[in-house]
Amino acid sequence: MESLRQWALAGAEAGYLPESFGYAFMVNALIAAVMVGPLLGGLGTLVIAKRLAFFSEAVGHAALTGIAIGILLGEPAENPIISLFTFCMLFALILHFVRNRTAVPYDTLVGVFLAIALAGGSALLMFVARKINIHMLENVLFGSILTVNDADILLLALCCAVIVALLLPTFNRMLLTCISPDLARVRGYNSQFYDYLFVIMVTLVTIAAVKIVGAVLVGALLLIPGATARLLTTNMGSFVRLSALLATIACVGGIYLPMAMEIPVPSGAAIILISALFFISANLYKIGVKS
Repeated sequence: MESLRQWALAGAEAGYLPESFGYAFMVNALIAAVMVGPLLGGLGTLVIAKRLAFFSEAVGHAALTGIAIGILLGEPAENPIISLFTFCMLFALILHFVRNRTAVPYDTLVGVFLAIALAGGSALLMFVARKINIHMLENVLFGSILTVNDADILLLALCCAVIVALLLPTFNRMLLTCISPDLARVRGYNSQFYDYLFVIMVTLVTIAAVKIVGAVLVGALLLIPGATARLLTTNMGSFVRLSALLATIACVGGIYLPMAMEIPVPSGAAIILISALFFISANLYKIGVKS
């Protein structure tokens, strides 16, 4: 890490890189963006294929409650990772468990869980706001990638490694279980197992991205790049690659542009706005082609 920072500093001083790369926090932010962008984009394609956009939003909001619980239990306010991980994982697994054992429509069930998580998180955060700096809560809600440190990068790298190790050998099977459950069953694939595996991966990437994009907006970054790529591609391979590329560009742009243009916009909001711009542009392009 230190050698990378020194390289960026030398490049900024020599004029090969923008001046902002001379700051260590900027280098940390870009490393985090390059790691989490492809994962969010890649997993987003499965979120869309499985029609679980609402689920990823619910897990993101559950992070609010997990963070508040961690602060109440005495974890560091800037990074209550144990409670965040534990609560979000339990929330996602219980939601999926109940889904398979109730007659309630899935979108309704997710809406109920989301409302509970949002209400509980809001109540607890207002309570702990008396004990900590209120700006920390803003970072939780809307992201603050420029505060990413070495420990955050290490945690992000660990989450990325676990997700990649799980995703690469199982992606096609998970895709088949959502596109054609009957064919997957004929081939001997356990659809329930792959559903739970997918839930775990989405939860992990949500936890990893909370500090970067924010609990309120992380679900959007799982969804928008994939939705954009789906408009512009005709096969699954290009769909995944374009979604990962768009998510990465949005993450990098959301870090660099507000700083370069001196606009006081949270990194999470900037990342989502850039993603939304891609989506709007893709729609306009498709409308122009059809007309």
